[in-house]
Amino acid sequence: MSELLKRRDESDIDTILAEDIDFEGTLSFKEPLMIKGRFRGEIKAAGDLYVGEKADVEAKIAARMISTRGKINGNIEAVGRVELFSTAVVSGDIISPDLVIESGATYNGNCSMRKAGETGK
Repeated sequence: MSELLKRRDESDIDTILAEDIDFEGTLSFKEPLMIKGRFRGEIKAAGDLYVGEKADVEAKIAARMISTRGKINGNIEAVGRVELFSTAVVSGDIISPDLVIESGATYNGNCSMRKAGETGK
Protein backbone atom coordinates (compact mmCIF):
# COMPACT_ATOMS: atom_id res chain seq x y z
CA MET A 1 0.00 0.00 0.00
CA SER A 2 1.22 3.47 -0.83
CA GLU A 3 2.71 5.60 1.94
CA LEU A 4 -0.12 8.10 1.34
CA LEU A 5 -2.78 5.50 2.07
CA LYS A 6 -1.46 4.14 5.36
CA ARG A 7 -3.90 4.18 8.29
CA ARG A 8 -3.71 7.37 10.34
CA ASP A 9 -3.21 6.84 14.05
CA GLU A 10 -6.36 7.92 15.92
CA SER A 11 -4.20 9.50 18.63
CA ASP A 12 -3.37 12.22 16.06
CA ILE A 13 -7.07 13.13 15.73
CA ASP A 14 -8.41 15.71 18.19
CA THR A 15 -12.11 14.79 18.13
CA ILE A 16 -13.79 11.45 17.45
CA LEU A 17 -17.55 10.91 17.16
CA ALA A 18 -17.77 7.28 18.36
CA GLU A 19 -19.68 4.44 16.69
CA ASP A 20 -22.62 4.81 19.10
CA ILE A 21 -23.11 8.51 18.21
CA ASP A 22 -26.06 9.47 15.99
CA PHE A 23 -25.75 13.21 15.29
CA GLU A 24 -27.79 15.57 13.14
CA GLY A 25 -26.93 19.21 12.45
CA THR A 26 -24.00 21.32 11.31
CA LEU A 27 -20.39 20.52 12.22
CA SER A 28 -17.67 23.17 12.09
CA PHE A 29 -14.10 22.49 13.21
CA LYS A 30 -10.49 23.55 12.67
CA GLU A 31 -8.60 20.52 14.01
CA PRO A 32 -8.80 16.92 12.67
CA LEU A 33 -12.11 15.16 13.34
CA MET A 34 -13.17 11.54 12.81
CA ILE A 35 -16.72 10.27 12.43
CA LYS A 36 -17.22 6.63 13.37
CA GLY A 37 -20.99 6.74 13.91
CA ARG A 38 -23.93 8.23 12.01
CA PHE A 39 -24.08 11.88 10.92
CA ARG A 40 -26.76 13.78 8.98
CA GLY A 41 -26.49 17.44 8.02
CA GLU A 42 -23.70 19.70 6.84
CA ILE A 43 -19.97 19.83 7.53
CA LYS A 44 -18.08 23.13 7.06
CA ALA A 45 -14.52 22.66 8.25
CA ALA A 46 -11.13 24.31 8.04
CA GLY A 47 -9.63 21.03 9.32
CA ASP A 48 -9.29 17.46 8.07
CA LEU A 49 -12.22 15.03 8.13
CA TYR A 50 -11.80 11.29 8.60
CA VAL A 51 -14.75 8.91 8.11
CA GLY A 52 -14.35 5.52 9.79
CA GLU A 53 -15.13 2.16 8.22
CA LYS A 54 -18.47 1.72 10.03
CA ALA A 55 -19.53 5.36 9.68
CA ASP A 56 -22.65 6.44 7.79
CA VAL A 57 -22.57 10.09 6.71
CA GLU A 58 -25.30 11.87 4.78
CA ALA A 59 -24.10 15.43 4.37
CA LYS A 60 -22.84 18.23 2.20
CA ILE A 61 -19.15 18.32 3.12
CA ALA A 62 -16.55 21.08 2.77
CA ALA A 63 -13.20 20.47 4.50
CA ARG A 64 -9.47 20.89 4.05
CA MET A 65 -8.85 17.17 3.44
CA ILE A 66 -11.33 14.28 3.45
CA SER A 67 -10.38 10.63 3.99
CA THR A 68 -13.03 7.92 4.10
CA ARG A 69 -13.23 4.22 4.77
CA GLY A 70 -16.99 4.38 5.35
CA LYS A 71 -20.19 5.49 3.64
CA ILE A 72 -20.79 9.06 2.46
CA ASN A 73 -23.93 10.19 0.66
CA GLY A 74 -23.59 13.83 -0.39
CA ASN A 75 -21.40 16.26 -2.27
CA ILE A 76 -17.79 16.70 -1.15
CA GLU A 77 -15.52 19.71 -1.63
CA ALA A 78 -11.92 19.69 -0.40
CA VAL A 79 -9.22 22.34 -0.55
CA GLY A 80 -6.71 19.47 -0.55
CA ARG A 81 -6.87 15.73 -1.09
CA VAL A 82 -9.86 13.37 -1.03
CA GLU A 83 -9.02 9.73 -0.22
CA LEU A 84 -11.42 6.83 -0.78
CA PHE A 85 -10.11 3.62 0.77
CA SER A 86 -11.13 0.12 -0.34
CA THR A 87 -14.09 -0.08 2.09
CA ALA A 88 -15.48 3.35 1.11
CA VAL A 89 -18.88 3.79 -0.53
CA VAL A 90 -19.38 7.34 -1.79
CA SER A 91 -22.40 8.71 -3.68
CA GLY A 92 -22.12 12.36 -4.63
CA ASP A 93 -20.02 14.82 -6.57
CA ILE A 94 -16.42 15.51 -5.57
CA ILE A 95 -14.53 18.78 -6.08
CA SER A 96 -10.84 18.47 -5.18
CA PRO A 97 -7.39 19.14 -6.62
CA ASP A 98 -6.26 15.62 -5.64
CA LEU A 99 -8.38 12.45 -5.61
CA VAL A 100 -7.06 9.03 -4.57
CA ILE A 101 -9.32 5.98 -5.01
CA GLU A 102 -8.03 2.69 -3.63
CA SER A 103 -8.98 -0.49 -5.46
CA GLY A 104 -12.26 -1.85 -4.08
CA ALA A 105 -13.80 1.54 -3.23
CA THR A 106 -17.23 2.35 -4.70
CA TYR A 107 -17.75 5.84 -6.11
CA ASN A 108 -20.84 7.11 -7.93
CA GLY A 109 -20.81 10.77 -8.92
CA ASN A 110 -19.04 13.42 -10.92
CA CYS A 111 -15.56 14.70 -10.15
CA SER A 112 -14.22 18.18 -10.83
CA MET A 113 -10.51 18.78 -10.36
CA ARG A 114 -9.29 22.22 -9.26
CA LYS A 115 -5.89 23.67 -8.53
CA ALA A 116 -4.77 23.19 -4.93
CA GLY A 117 -6.21 25.83 -2.62
CA GLU A 118 -8.88 26.97 -5.09
CA THR A 119 -12.42 27.03 -3.67
CA GLY A 120 -15.91 28.03 -4.74
CA LYS A 121 -17.75 27.58 -7.99
